[in-house]
Amino acid sequence: MPFTIFTIVGARPQFIKAAAVSRAIRTVYSNELTEFIVHTGQHYDSDMSDVFFEELEIPKPAFHLHVGSASHGAQTAAMMTALETLFQTEKPDLVLVYGDTNSTLAGALAASKILIPVVHVEAGLRSFNKSMPEEINRILTDHVSTMLFTPTQTGVDNLKKEGFSQKEGDQVDANHPLVVHSGDVMYDNALYFRKLAEEKAKDWFHTLDANNGFILATIHRNANTDDSKRLKSLLTGLSNASEFLNQPVFLPLHPRTLKMIQQFAETDAFFADLPSRNIRILPPASYLQMVLLEARCSLIMTDSGGVQKEAYFYRKPCLVLRPETEWVELVQSGAAILVDADEKKMQEAVAFFSSTDYPAPDGFYGDGKSAEFICGEILRMLKRQKDSANCGT
Repeated sequence: MPFTIFTIVGARPQFIKAAAVSRAIRTVYSNELTEFIVHTGQHYDSDMSDVFFEELEIPKPAFHLHVGSASHGAQTAAMMTALETLFQTEKPDLVLVYGDTNSTLAGALAASKILIPVVHVEAGLRSFNKSMPEEINRILTDHVSTMLFTPTQTGVDNLKKEGFSQKEGDQVDANHPLVVHSGDVMYDNALYFRKLAEEKAKDWFHTLDANNGFILATIHRNANTDDSKRLKSLLTGLSNASEFLNQPVFLPLHPRTLKMIQQFAETDAFFADLPSRNIRILPPASYLQMVLLEARCSLIMTDSGGVQKEAYFYRKPCLVLRPETEWVELVQSGAAILVDADEKKMQEAVAFFSSTDYPAPDGFYGDGKSAEFICGEILRMLKRQKDSANCGT
């Protein structure tokens, strides 16, 4: 009888990561692993949720919690309450979580407290900035997980510094978690979906009139959206980049960011006049649309961790609109530059990339088969646990 895996998702980055592992389960491990997707409802807007399941060929969720938006504490608590009940009723063999959202933390805590093994994909990342909710979620999730799959060697090193010391061949359980350098499932997807994006999103792309080049930007983090002064600096930096490169900025807006821009526009005309600054606000982009934007743009400016990596996958220079990044290898290699909300740093970085060759690839993120590797390691662990339990009876 196949082992049952409950995959917890709730936000766009998790849908994308889950697509790779779900695909590996269906195509390679379907006789030994059965996956049930649990959607927490953290992103409940159809533009931020349903479209990703359709485009990414992810099975429809078996369970939907419909939690919706709330404060961090209220949202996480609601998820944990619902997940605990679900886990106790359905008794999965393992709970799989991705990344660093409230859904990640809720799934990990609810499962670990009732002794269900937790697997964390994209473990070990650290920005070393605990003012970011994502950093708190990453750290706590890692420390209640049974298996931790890190996309980079940096992740392995971070976990070693925090006391993780499990060696291959040892018993694997919550008290003895196993750290595995797996590569990045996002790279798997970049390879798999690039051709599909060219086919399915090309008609949409032609409506943008982007034949003469464009800059792609994303802004969604609370620290960037909720402070009008900081957001104004970021948007001014985008406008300056547009002027320097003589290309428009395409800014697919997270609904929350759009809401804040509209709110600030009531008292500051700057926010109401973005089109004159050559900043084109787009609706939230689907995954395939985003792939095409990333693959065809000249420059990426973002505060998203996932988009930073996708910039690297598609060989695009990237300005990171944050003071730090968990993807330190990108900065160290010269593929990305930290500019925060500093207009001068943004100008200097745009000028630098316009006159400098992009660095050669370094293979930070594996061989494009990380999901299959992860599934194989999960299956091996579950079989060992089953054999151990049988020996004890």
